Amino acid sequence: MSTPGIDLVELQRIVFTALGEDLGDPPRDVTSEATIPIGQTGTAELVARADGVVAGLLVAAEVFAVTSSGTATFEQVASDGDRVRRGDVLARITGPTRSLLTAERTALNLISRMSGVATHTRKWADQLEGTKATVLDTRKTTPGLRVLEKYAVRVGGGTNKRMGLYDVAMIKDNHKLAAGSITAAYQLVREAFPDVAVQVEVTTLDEAKEAVAAGATFLLCDNMRPEQLVQVVAAVGEQTELEATGNLTLETAAAYAATGVDYLSVGGLTHSSPILDIALDLRPR
Repeated sequence: MSTPGIDLVELQRIVFTALGEDLGDPPRDVTSEATIPIGQTGTAELVARADGVVAGLLVAAEVFAVTSSGTATFEQVASDGDRVRRGDVLARITGPTRSLLTAERTALNLISRMSGVATHTRKWADQLEGTKATVLDTRKTTPGLRVLEKYAVRVGGGTNKRMGLYDVAMIKDNHKLAAGSITAAYQLVREAFPDVAVQVEVTTLDEAKEAVAAGATFLLCDNMRPEQLVQVVAAVGEQTELEATGNLTLETAAAYAATGVDYLSVGGLTHSSPILDIALDLRPR
């Protein structure tokens, strides 16, 4: 089972690794094995313990499928992207009681993390509603969980910037220093990887003009104040896409969007989102 937008192989790797942390080698859940008869079946519900946006229901379903060897049924009551309230039932799972409880923590860790990212992202998307700006994520993700966290950003109304170092070239300050200039760095990347998209970080209007003159069509305007961004938009906005980045907050999001930039990138979507509290409640027998 796979969630649309998440590679099945990556999903299986994550679930296998997460369950392995919990079950050890050889794999076992000593409490459930001791207290629950092997043939007992039951039904449990995933329940929101706080208001937010849900993401990762089918990721949780994959965990229950693995622990039950495919025998558990997973009934979605909500869908990824739904705004949910405290007390809402998100899904019902029926299967061997042992496998339900063995899956519980791993499933909750993943869906709570993903829903937290989606909830945080939705707050940014709401702030930018009515403007042309979109909120972007970054590579500041939890090691091993990037595909899930970036999926959650999309569910929350944001956009993925790049998946890694391999799919987009991003010329930052250290690259400029190493190459000697923005122009030199841009030309070197274009020569080495002519088919790869190139983004250039700039910190001043002059750097923005230099990058565009070199051929850049996507600029990261790092730690610029709104008044500086207005100047950059006026000078090169018709020639390139512009992203505001660095020290952005929900309180200042609207002001930055009003400058006319295309994107606001926020590392905090993935590195600082609190989880959405979700619980697994086993129905009484």
